[in-house]
Amino acid sequence: MLNRHLIAYLPVYLAQAIVGFGGVVVFTRILTPDEYGQYSLILVAASLIGTALFSWLDAAVARFHARAAARGRFKPHFATAIRVYLFLGVATAALLGVAIAFSPLSPAMKSASGFAVGHLVIRSALSLSLVTRRAAGEAVRYSILQSLTLVGGFALGIVFTLAGGLGPAGPFAGMALAALIACLIDLPVLLSGAKPDRASGVRAMTFLAYGAPVAFSLMFEYLLSTGDRFVIAGFLGNAATGAYAAGYGIADRSLDIVFIWLGAAAGPLAITALETEGPAAARRVMKQAGALMGLIGFPAALGLALVAEPLARLMIAPEIAAQAAAIMPWIALAGLLNGLMTYYFHEAFILGRQPRAMALTMMAGAAFNLILNLFLVPALGIAGAAIATVIAYAVSLLACALLGQRTFALPLPVADWIKAGAAAVIMGAAILALPEFGPALVDLVSRVAVGVGVFVPLALVFNIAGCRNFLPGIGRPLREAIS
Repeated sequence: MLNRHLIAYLPVYLAQAIVGFGGVVVFTRILTPDEYGQYSLILVAASLIGTALFSWLDAAVARFHARAAARGRFKPHFATAIRVYLFLGVATAALLGVAIAFSPLSPAMKSASGFAVGHLVIRSALSLSLVTRRAAGEAVRYSILQSLTLVGGFALGIVFTLAGGLGPAGPFAGMALAALIACLIDLPVLLSGAKPDRASGVRAMTFLAYGAPVAFSLMFEYLLSTGDRFVIAGFLGNAATGAYAAGYGIADRSLDIVFIWLGAAAGPLAITALETEGPAAARRVMKQAGALMGLIGFPAALGLALVAEPLARLMIAPEIAAQAAAIMPWIALAGLLNGLMTYYFHEAFILGRQPRAMALTMMAGAAFNLILNLFLVPALGIAGAAIATVIAYAVSLLACALLGQRTFALPLPVADWIKAGAAAVIMGAAILALPEFGPALVDLVSRVAVGVGVFVPLALVFNIAGCRNFLPGIGRPLREAIS
């Protein structure tokens, strides 16, 4: 079942790759380094506010969907979620709108911030629809809607930036319009079946009791990964922030797409398995997901670190490419640690319904990262921020793994991780043995081709995460030949 869901969700993560990488390629070129730095800071701030105000509702809607559906209570379940969203959405738009209007920001920053708030509020409405579709197992509908919203927002953002002359506000304007169109398409279907009942108030408090610690955790998790941008801006300026954001965006997005893809499929399946079949079934789902994370994540992180220089030259504006390339190997390692922590070890707290412990762990991790940044950024520049991120993620992952085992013990796919690590090391040695090729594209393609050509056969020989079963047409001959 997990493999079928992974295939259904694949278009979403291909769209995320297009938007994530394309955003760096395009916006570092059509915006100045200073404007790109402003855009990056506003994006982080808006995402942080959205996480704090709305992610608890998304988490609760997803967590209690299976139970509500099983009891025939989905209509009041969704009606309660909509009522809560409307209150939060109106209050957020009003308060942030006033704050921006009376702030000392420049006109360009005010415009970008205003469009970012609009996108935040509209996107939060769409998120309710998306998490409901995903929790219900409607992977194809979710995939189509999310993919079109991502790609459409990116394309419209380019148009608004170039033709509309909106500067750093352009990307936010495009994302806001795409999210609005998606809301108009999908939300009416769910709203037509929403029916409030007398228990809405009690249900909303249940949502809050569960979701608030999750939101708290996600907020500090986001601060852990992006809070360093504010430190960089304070010490080094917006242009340095733009260079860091570009390198971070390429490296982290590459790993993030892999882990979100696996986590988006495994998380809801594990919750459903827990609610319908019990803890053993949930652990089976998570063990398979963890093995797949090693199969894909280990070689992806190492390979990304080894191709950082040609990848940066190819994808990032020349003015900041060298600075960005220098931090990408560090961010690749941080992305691997973050992915395992967020999409594997955090599930122990979700399945065990103990989000407060997860929240406290992430709060400590974010505070530790901030302290490291305050010391390392002035001394080492943007490389100091990258090193601080790796250290903070490593400590946070270890804490989550130890605490999570006490909450809901997850099976560790140690054998698969060891095999994936060994195959990745052999792959890395093959890439390092290659000579340098002049043009960035030729150099990058050559290294990627060699990496894939070495790792894939090794993965099949070792049968990491049961990967031979992914190829039904050749799986049996391979098993017979290897055995």
